[in-house]
Amino acid sequence: MASLQVKNVPEALHRRIRAYAKRQGRTVRDIVLEAVKREIERDEFRARLARREPVALGRPAAHSLEEVRADRERKLGG
Repeated sequence: MASLQVKNVPEALHRRIRAYAKRQGRTVRDIVLEAVKREIERDEFRARLARREPVALGRPAAHSLEEVRADRERKLGG
């Protein structure tokens, strides 16, 4: 397994990462690896999305969203 060392991490950020890891019951290593992985996955998703052809819905997507939200509100009694 490869190693990675990050130097010159601002002390305030390091404290926040440590505190976050402690609250989550995890290690700083786990938190940092998860954050890096998530950022790479987001970038890859955006790249895949950019390569896709647009989908013609036949009407504005906002109308579909409004219908779904209204239906959800009716079901929730709101």
